[in-house]
Amino acid sequence: MQSTTPAHAPTTAVRLDHTAVLARDRRLSAEFLAAVLGLAVGAPFGPFLPVDLGNGVTLDYYEEREQPIQSQHYAFLVPEERFDTALARLEALGVTYYADPHHSDPGRINRLFGGRGAYFTDPSGHNMEIMTRPYVRP
Repeated sequence: MQSTTPAHAPTTAVRLDHTAVLARDRRLSAEFLAAVLGLAVGAPFGPFLPVDLGNGVTLDYYEEREQPIQSQHYAFLVPEERFDTALARLEALGVTYYADPHHSDPGRINRLFGGRGAYFTDPSGHNMEIMTRPYVRP
């Protein structure tokens, strides 16, 4: 495949800046994720309610009440020392976490790639993941 990158393209990496996350109730979903990850919900920005992940990426929660919301997957790399705290927050919220993305192994974590990970569902039905090691890519 021939490259379509212009010769004058910048040498800096392309990074995700923000993404919209559809939610039945933007405040409920944003506050849920912020509580689990130990983050803050930002001030509304137009129709969006942001959660800044602290690495230059913002999740902009957008309320969708008319159409069904298709479940998406969002994975969060958390420091090892914050993983147990996130699990404890899920338990305090009464949210079951799972070792697998299909949610068939409740109350357990995985140990993929030498780290720890868990999956859970947010209030709008999105499949969320916390992990302490990034996946190894070939």
